[in-house]
Amino acid sequence: MLRMNPRLDRLQQYPFQKLAELLAGIRPGGERSLIDLSIGEPKHPTPGLIHRALIEHLAELAVYPSTLGAPALREAIAAWLQRRYNLPRVDPEHEIIPVNGSREALFAFAQAAIDGSRPDAVVVTPNPFYQIYEGAALLAGATPHFLNTVPENHFRLRFEQLPVSVWERTQLLYVCSPANPTGSVITIGEWEQLFELSDRYGFVIASDECYSEIYFKEGQPPLGALEAAHRLGREGFPRLVVFSSLSKRSNAPGLRSGFVAGHAGILKQFLLYRTYHGCSMSPPTLAASIAAWQDESHVAENRRLYASKFAAVIKILQAALPVEMPEAGFYLWTRTPVPDTDFALRLYRDHGVLVLPGSYIGREAHGVNPGRNFVRIALVAPQERCEEAAGRIAALARNC
Repeated sequence: MLRMNPRLDRLQQYPFQKLAELLAGIRPGGERSLIDLSIGEPKHPTPGLIHRALIEHLAELAVYPSTLGAPALREAIAAWLQRRYNLPRVDPEHEIIPVNGSREALFAFAQAAIDGSRPDAVVVTPNPFYQIYEGAALLAGATPHFLNTVPENHFRLRFEQLPVSVWERTQLLYVCSPANPTGSVITIGEWEQLFELSDRYGFVIASDECYSEIYFKEGQPPLGALEAAHRLGREGFPRLVVFSSLSKRSNAPGLRSGFVAGHAGILKQFLLYRTYHGCSMSPPTLAASIAAWQDESHVAENRRLYASKFAAVIKILQAALPVEMPEAGFYLWTRTPVPDTDFALRLYRDHGVLVLPGSYIGREAHGVNPGRNFVRIALVAPQERCEEAAGRIAALARNC
């Protein structure tokens, strides 16, 4: 009899598997072409500087890469962090590890951070959330507990939702800022509360910041975790690591390039894990990553494109749905006039637009699934397609 890790049985279906089952056998939108706004996959052109760097370093595929990556990449990331978050110094030798995209690292980190000898270990995540957090917790042998983020409190994190008995067993807490799917940004006051909880109960904070560079007011970027720690006098970033990526910032999801930065002691142990994990960044990717982290002009243009799309789409939708401009990110998170799965099905079948039901990225917690009766709309397509999709979505909403 074939035996596999029994923890695999605890995993739920991935949201897009659920969506495929919901829509199985249904023809989309009659004669109109399908507009897919369900997946957060950037569609703006990848900058030429990334293409050129990849091509120029193809010969380096002949050598094995280092798990820690080249010093030049770590130095480029450190310099970017210092510029972006007004940090006095980030140590490229001990406070940064390049990774093959934030998704891989967010999952792997739990496997290294959770003490498997404790069957009562807890991982806390926001709810709704990026499903990697839950899967990482379950496969590390921990139990997820959820902090619901709801419109009634402007999608803020309310730490009092969990009792002391849960916090005492918490080993790891995932946060996402700017948040997927709500676009909310953690404030300095919330970081202060979170750091105090981490100090009191000894858990590690893993801050997912892959949407940090998509915001709508130039010169007013979202606050990051390392920046908050520095402003609050937390030298050395105790019990804190952050994850970032070039996928959204530089429209390079296929490059699979990101980094983890933060507390040197935690990263030393994570690096030990990764030497066995086998996930070194290829030399051409490394070179392309250096070029990307050193350039901001393409990032500013990226923000301009998203800001234009949001302004146009919200203008179309606001008469039919309760849409609001997010603080950052490229998602609209809006309440639906009918159950979210019904809305998504009808939108696909009758109007040829694909969005993600909110209940698929939420879990029942504290008596409610906070994703229920919401949909996530990823404004990743070209502006004219996003505007066309918005018109179709508004038409459905007005007739529900």
